[in-house]
Amino acid sequence: MAGAMGDRLGELISEYDVPGAALAYLHKGELHESAAGVLNTRTGAKVSPDSLFQIGSVTKVWTATQIMLLAEQGLLTLDTPVAELLPGFRVADPEVTRTVTVRHLLTHTSGIDGDLFLDTGRGDDCVERYVEACAELAQNHPLGVTQSYCNSGFIIAGRLVERLTGQVWDQALREQIIEPLGLTHTWTLPEDVLRFGAAVGHVDGEPAPAWGLMRSCGPAGLITARPADAVAFARAHLEGGLLKDPRAMWEPQVELPNPHTLGRHWGLGWILDEWDGHRVVSHGGNTIGQSAMLWMLPDTGTIACAVVNGGHSAAFMQALSTELFRDLDGVAVPPVLGPPEQPVEVDESRFAGVYERVGARITVAERDGGLSLRMESTGALKVLDEPVTFDLTAVDEVTFVGRMPGDPQWLSAVFYELADGSPYVHLGARATPKIS
Repeated sequence: MAGAMGDRLGELISEYDVPGAALAYLHKGELHESAAGVLNTRTGAKVSPDSLFQIGSVTKVWTATQIMLLAEQGLLTLDTPVAELLPGFRVADPEVTRTVTVRHLLTHTSGIDGDLFLDTGRGDDCVERYVEACAELAQNHPLGVTQSYCNSGFIIAGRLVERLTGQVWDQALREQIIEPLGLTHTWTLPEDVLRFGAAVGHVDGEPAPAWGLMRSCGPAGLITARPADAVAFARAHLEGGLLKDPRAMWEPQVELPNPHTLGRHWGLGWILDEWDGHRVVSHGGNTIGQSAMLWMLPDTGTIACAVVNGGHSAAFMQALSTELFRDLDGVAVPPVLGPPEQPVEVDESRFAGVYERVGARITVAERDGGLSLRMESTGALKVLDEPVTFDLTAVDEVTFVGRMPGDPQWLSAVFYELADGSPYVHLGARATPKIS
């Protein structure tokens, strides 16, 4: 790899069983690009800096930017109720239907159960039909009282874009962001992606059984791009070129119950954290066997995007970012939270039980003097995700860590209560209520 990390990209993909990866970073005004590995283990096609990877939920920052562009045009405010902008909009709770705002959607605080993966077809009405199906979505938590990652909320935000622009989300994205920035390797539909060298996701070392998510998920996670295009997008947030005030999206909107997974706060679309005294603005994404991370350090001006198509992606991203930002800016990336050096005495029995939301069930059980956690998908992605069980180790009174079988990366879970005493677990950026 040219630049700060030498040939480390190739070494890192080998270390973390990643088939292929690409990296682009902007440092002191200069763009650096590199690639290693293969797009598909069956074809052996090589990754190049121009290869397209699915950037997954990094898409959410693009959708949030579309909303902010519309706000700057005076077509909405962040505190406008969604129902005022989308006639007929409805979720299961009538009060939430009436009062949920655009800000709630962009900050994952709506409480609308967020992991409805519903295939509503390939037509241009797919997002509209998805939002109609949200009429049956219950609340994961009361409106505005905590944070829980909400794909559904961003698809609803994408429908707002369609309603206010008169275009399907994909075309609005092109006219609002992609074309103004001159991005040539950013697409949303597979028929466009196939014109380029595109990565295939891998699960357990084999090509994934499906290439991508359903089109209805577009505003929440369907952009496919080369890393350099994602860096150019972030650069517009740092230096200008899209929004009059892009830094408004970096302002903390909600504190995360579990600050050990992605960051300490959520802004408008962006995740906010601090490394070694430096503000970090970022977002990650995962699809079916593909992962991406986009990082921005405003005070150094450094931006980086890394993409992979399988393997131990979270551990890879941690190792890559640790070395990259150390070498470029002398910034120490905090290590992932792991077990304490000395055991912590905790009354673990109070956390045992079943926690459930749309698409996922978490069972916490007492076992061998400690806790085990079983995660299983229950929605449309059930066929792609096998249930997993792993042990939990207490870090403090409410924070536990564990590792999925065969994965070197620690996961953190925080058990907490809402103001009304309702018990929840915050894992994977999602708040899941205890049901039994």
